[in-house]
Amino acid sequence: MRDRILRTALFRSPAEYLGWQPALDIYEVRDGWLVKADLAGVRPAEVTVALDGRVLRIQGVRHDWCVEEGCCQYRMEIAYSRFERAVELPHDPGAATLQTEYRDGMLLVRIRRGKPS
Repeated sequence: MRDRILRTALFRSPAEYLGWQPALDIYEVRDGWLVKADLAGVRPAEVTVALDGRVLRIQGVRHDWCVEEGCCQYRMEIAYSRFERAVELPHDPGAATLQTEYRDGMLLVRIRRGKPS
């Protein structure tokens, strides 16, 4: 029994232990922020993006799909599940606008600062 549990633990991917959170790159740009999220295999329609004060939240789901009919899994390392990633920006962007673009598996989120009154 102990050997079976150990073998099972050794062949699990890190995503199974931690849950999947996409990697992010965050850049401060002239008019706000640019956030790149690595969302390979995620359909843009499955993603929501929201900004609440300084916190940017990206949520969605990546579904598994079969390349060929009748195939059986041999090894599964890609996480297929719901995900959520929240990141706090160093500065409050104020009345910001969000613009998203999906390019080559990367979600680009532009957070443009609002004009001061």
